Amino acid sequence: MLAEDSTLLREGLALLLAEEGHEVLASVGDGTALVRAVEADPPDLVVVDIRMPPTHTDEGLRAALEIRERWPLVGVLVLSQHVERNYAVRLLSQNAERVGYLLKDRVAQVDEFLESLERIHAGGASIDAEVVRQLVIRTTHADPLAGLTPRELSVLKELAQGRSNAAIAQQLHISLSSVEKNLNAVFEKLGLPRATGYSRRVLAVLRYLES
Repeated sequence: MLAEDSTLLREGLALLLAEEGHEVLASVGDGTALVRAVEADPPDLVVVDIRMPPTHTDEGLRAALEIRERWPLVGVLVLSQHVERNYAVRLLSQNAERVGYLLKDRVAQVDEFLESLERIHAGGASIDAEVVRQLVIRTTHADPLAGLTPRELSVLKELAQGRSNAAIAQQLHISLSSVEKNLNAVFEKLGLPRATGYSRRVLAVLRYLES
């Protein structure tokens, strides 16, 4: 399901998804209509713009949060014109599964956009690289991330984009064992417990975004 107040972008996304073999169950122009559509027939995934009528502030985000709370198995991909740090944190405040946050410019990079959809549908996360980059700029000198080595921070940065250990190793050109070693160091330095019922990967991403 799609929720975007720009008719041109909304119809373009619908056409793109249909051409790639996806079924678009609903295409609406505001968050309220999206929630109603999901309530009537929950889809596998929704794509929603953050700013929509009537106030063009956070209507789409609020709809996304409601959908994540009421229908946790529905994947949610939020689109934003600019990096909204607080919105990203709110979106991931409960968990970082079946969720994504991308800048609208990323939609033009069709392969990356479709890959993000598949990753979210599979239960993972997809955070825009530019969002992560700006968060790195804001958090590099803030505790407790200041205690991380450059390699540990780079591994955490890739983790925040929703990449698996194998994908992180490929992206950074390091071994899988090195990724695991650095992640364990990150978990320890951030004080993340080995507790049943909690994902330290999710907690690390949240700590990263909140710092």
